[in-house]
Amino acid sequence: MSTSPYGGRLANGLGLAVEPRPGAGLVSVALTVAAGGDADPAGLHGTAHLVEHLMFPRAAASDGPDGGHVARVEGAGGVCNAETHRDHTVFHTTVPAGMLTEVLEWEARRLLTFAPTESVLRTETSVIAEEIRGAAAAGGVWEAALDALHPGSRDSFGTAAELAGATAADVDAFFHRHYRPDAMVLSVVGEVDPDRAAASVDRFFAGLPTAPAPTPASAPAPARTAAPATIRTAPLPSPVSGAALGHPLPDPVLDRSGYLAHVVLAEILGRTRLPRLNRRDPRIVSARVTCGYHGQWLGGAAPDLLLAQFATAPGAGPRAAAYGWREVLTELAERPADPAEHRRALNALLLACHRRADSLTARSVSLGRTALLFPTAPGPDALPGDLARVTPAEVSAAARALLSGPCSVTELTAPTGIGENR
Repeated sequence: MSTSPYGGRLANGLGLAVEPRPGAGLVSVALTVAAGGDADPAGLHGTAHLVEHLMFPRAAASDGPDGGHVARVEGAGGVCNAETHRDHTVFHTTVPAGMLTEVLEWEARRLLTFAPTESVLRTETSVIAEEIRGAAAAGGVWEAALDALHPGSRDSFGTAAELAGATAADVDAFFHRHYRPDAMVLSVVGEVDPDRAAASVDRFFAGLPTAPAPTPASAPAPARTAAPATIRTAPLPSPVSGAALGHPLPDPVLDRSGYLAHVVLAEILGRTRLPRLNRRDPRIVSARVTCGYHGQWLGGAAPDLLLAQFATAPGAGPRAAAYGWREVLTELAERPADPAEHRRALNALLLACHRRADSLTARSVSLGRTALLFPTAPGPDALPGDLARVTPAEVSAAARALLSGPCSVTELTAPTGIGENR
């Protein structure tokens, strides 16, 4: 049996990708929905996040001894979770292969029976409010940089005050507007017979409504342009003092090679150049750089960010971080990395690709995300080859683009006497 993905669409528009892994013993199912924080209605920031929570119905009397959705999955020896991103939401479940039919039925059931009550809604808005507070305590650095470079963009967490006013009717309207079969992809990876899997999906998901989405009264779409300038944001609390510097990334659909050159650039900077800066500049205590949505490259469509975060010595301030950052970028912009340094960075990225491919959960998520966000791009199997073709000259060009393009600067402030770097 071929191990290439089997794909297509149901009559109602639901996308389907099936990738058999004979002998895996497990199967992973991911449902990816083309709606995240950017789709939140005006005045109800966090609705997508709330719907994600409500897609995990609690046990009810009608459930019998099996309990709610999570209890069913865990009782089958599996695990399930979900993530709300800026531009999509993904639900993923991994179970023993023999439970695939049941899991597909459960996944379809929670789509077909979505009807949260006001009491459940209030419980979940309280849970999300705690998550939002936790995100704020962690600094919200990525979101601050995104908003500075792309005004109007919204994070995926939401706003506790706005969610406090959400009603069951609000979330029901959002659900039926966005959780449509033509806006979703179901991906199945593991020890599975593709024909049987496709038949089960058709059986359980064919009843999803296909009515066109009504025009939403949503907030304005995030801006997609940014002026070339240094943009300072409000300071953010942090365990240690320092600064975060954000740069927009090329569009991964329109300029895939440019995007991947920035991914390699970030790996070189993080593996060798920033540690060198740390050793020679006493003002820099530590430094790291991430590429992509909260560090997940190709984890979302444009707009996306490269983010450098510095912890600095007391009194150094963000100026030291900005100076050091431009120094390492200038080094690579003026002189490409030598072949050995470039190859080490590529090898680390290729290893990460292969590890992700080995994970059934990560693979199912990747298939669904690619189908929804990057429909014209090659599949996940093309990524290692695309990365391997990135040249040192292209990485230098990426460094020059960061130096000449817009940059957000966020000062990170530690409480007085707490978390100081010595």
